[in-house]
Amino acid sequence: MKSLIFVLNFFICFPQLLLAQTRLHDSLFSTYYHQRVSHFKSLPQTRGDIIFLGNSINDGAEWNELFGDLRIKNRGISGDVSAGILHRIDEVAARKPAMVFLMIGTNDLARKVPTDSLQQNIFSAVRQLRQQSPATQVYVQSILPVNDVYRKFGGHTGNGAVIKRVNAALAQNAASLQYTYIDLHTPFSDAAGKLKASFTNDGLHLNGEAYLFWKHLLYPYVFDATEKPALIPLPQQLQWKEGFYTMTGTQVIVATNAALQREAARLQELLTEKEISATVQKTAPAKGPHIELRLGNIPATIEKDAAYQLEVTPQKITITANAPQGIFYGVQTLLQLMRNSSTIDACNITDKPAFSWRGYMVDVGRNYQSMQLLKQQIDVMAKYKLNVFHFHLTEDIAWRLAIKQYPQLTAPENMIRNEGQFYSEADMKELIAYCKDRYITLIPEIDMPGHSAAFTRAMKWDMQSDSGLIIVKNIVKELVETYDVPLVHIGADEVKITNKAFVPEVTAFLQGMGKKVMGWEPGGNFTANTIRQLWMDDGGKISRDTAIQYVDSRHLYLNHMDPLESVVTIFNRRIGGNEVGSKTALGGIICLWPDRRVEHEEDALKMSAAYPAMLAFAERSWRGGGREGWVANVGAPGDARTKAFAAFEGRLLDHKRNYFQGLPFPYVRQTNTIWKLFGPYQNGGNLLQAFAPEEAGFDASKVKPSHEVVGGTVVIRHWWAPLIEGAVADAKENTTWYATTRIWSDDDRIGDFWIGFNNISRSPATDSPLPGTWSNLESRVWVNGDLIAPPRWKRGGHKGHPEVPLVDEGYEYREPTKVALKKGWNDVLVKLPIASFKGKDWQNPVKWMFTFIPVGE
Repeated sequence: MKSLIFVLNFFICFPQLLLAQTRLHDSLFSTYYHQRVSHFKSLPQTRGDIIFLGNSINDGAEWNELFGDLRIKNRGISGDVSAGILHRIDEVAARKPAMVFLMIGTNDLARKVPTDSLQQNIFSAVRQLRQQSPATQVYVQSILPVNDVYRKFGGHTGNGAVIKRVNAALAQNAASLQYTYIDLHTPFSDAAGKLKASFTNDGLHLNGEAYLFWKHLLYPYVFDATEKPALIPLPQQLQWKEGFYTMTGTQVIVATNAALQREAARLQELLTEKEISATVQKTAPAKGPHIELRLGNIPATIEKDAAYQLEVTPQKITITANAPQGIFYGVQTLLQLMRNSSTIDACNITDKPAFSWRGYMVDVGRNYQSMQLLKQQIDVMAKYKLNVFHFHLTEDIAWRLAIKQYPQLTAPENMIRNEGQFYSEADMKELIAYCKDRYITLIPEIDMPGHSAAFTRAMKWDMQSDSGLIIVKNIVKELVETYDVPLVHIGADEVKITNKAFVPEVTAFLQGMGKKVMGWEPGGNFTANTIRQLWMDDGGKISRDTAIQYVDSRHLYLNHMDPLESVVTIFNRRIGGNEVGSKTALGGIICLWPDRRVEHEEDALKMSAAYPAMLAFAERSWRGGGREGWVANVGAPGDARTKAFAAFEGRLLDHKRNYFQGLPFPYVRQTNTIWKLFGPYQNGGNLLQAFAPEEAGFDASKVKPSHEVVGGTVVIRHWWAPLIEGAVADAKENTTWYATTRIWSDDDRIGDFWIGFNNISRSPATDSPLPGTWSNLESRVWVNGDLIAPPRWKRGGHKGHPEVPLVDEGYEYREPTKVALKKGWNDVLVKLPIASFKGKDWQNPVKWMFTFIPVGE
């Protein structure tokens, strides 16, 4: 022991000497130490692990079971000291772990090792980790408090004051040594600054409750998550409290009202999936943690049944609502709060929706989707409190709903795509019930009289003819008598009305059977009591009419948006131009229109980033707010708009990691990328002309940019300008812009990147890029001066066709581009020339934009 203390003191006199230069002799360490080190060395050399490094306090934990993650490895050794950590740090660094969580020092202090020596040993360990494994995130945890109440480990439990001094030094040096300091001392301490007595039975080591608490505190670091559980949509009122509720101790769910039995049973099933066994009963237990569901009076003016309150204390969880629907929504929030499956932060939540319609539309007329895929989307809707499923069932391509009177409508020979695939009566009833069980209203759309070529092929009549109208009424009558839906969408858009009586007659017919009617606007000659779904709104004709109810879908077509752009646009959106809903401004519906044939049904979700967009829309339609006007980009660095989006993005990425494994979710962090824009340079229509940023010696850090913008996708000028705001407000034709940014890499490596210059909409039959180009605008991208070659397009230069699926034209559905990065800063230069804003035809709009963002980081 004296030899070991000598060595520790040696480092105080010569802290600049590294362990690589001064090796400690094996005889200085215990038999148990050598057993553990030998065991660690014999284990498989896996990379990317999460390593917990320390003494007996680490050694005593079953970390991978606690976190439910096999990447987590325990490298604790009972009795270890800082010199022991230094002696074995090479074995840890050689594994190239993703993260290292280090806690060491209480044994050093018990052995009277000077604090300076302890600190320098910790700092040396950090330096070696940084040097040998630069990509490893290093977390130095504070030394835990101690408590002398049990009169054990006297050499340790009397060190409370010196522990605080060491922790202060660890916190102070975090920035300069590039590690993250985690203060565990404060939350583990009682009012007197000692280890909470409930966390230990000897004043030094931890019990099960303490390890659960430790997990609770480290969860956001281990999983790169937000500090508190990421809630989407963010509740209207949220107040975090001290303490936490232990979910694993829950044995009882209390449903005080018989109307809540279904929701209690649903919650019971959800807890069972998390291996928490709880019984349902009508009265609260005398003691013990439990969850209580109850009816109350929560103030709300819009969709009163959806409002709820959620209170979490260390003793119980209470969800109060006006109706079972509110309980259901409260449970969805509860599931997000219990992200680590064992503990939940204490909090008070009062919540209600800003809009009564929060919808999602799927077009299955053009591309059939299986029942399984539809239910998957409905499940996601329910988890994020969307409540309207708009089911677009008929199109020119195919009629997808079985009609008993007219089986020829769904005959294979009358379909252009997915021949013979349709929804039977049983399918439709199953979907309606599936939605209703999740408090979602299914709205069927039978598009008429336009988008009806499939009808004409099958019935041999135009809908607007006298015979066609009779058939339509028969179809509508069967629909109403067969299915329990409150509303029928009749479309009526993009068609020349030749029979002025058609829309009014169908409307009256439906209303006579007790159904509300909905149609697209602009569209047919609707009656005043028809709900309008806006795909445009000429001069505010409908949204300013205080007598007409409407739902907003303007610029909410996911098929027209770049995946990174869609989340930004929708998050910033003010639905219907209103911060909150009203009797006329009902809300909004985002629309998935995969007009072009898809090769695989999931492609419709992947290519249009349906799930990231759905979560952004859930946030906006539930919370309300947003900003005036429509935007395409994140914003400028430091702007309030940019900061607000960055906060949401953090929550969005938490949800991607936690809830969308195995599902298409094409979105990556983009708010940490800042572009400097230089221009405009007049190119006279010559897209190949080079300008100053391409010349050797151009230093972007010494030239003031014209603009700065944040994001992975940057839209210089939107193809619907000026309606939608781009990065350059006064963009001109025949100009060239350049964009620069810098990317840090911890070592020399090959990185994966999303790169693109023309996100092809899934609606028009846009041509594929020409071979050897990124886009037809002659765009370029360089990294460290090396030109990045475009993909070898599978159909380079092919003319677009609605029946030819997209295969690799978009970055989100092709393999990422491989880019060589050097250690340190890497300079990126993007060239963006343009001639005319006018495309060769409507199928090929000019999209002046680019995407460049690392993925898989």
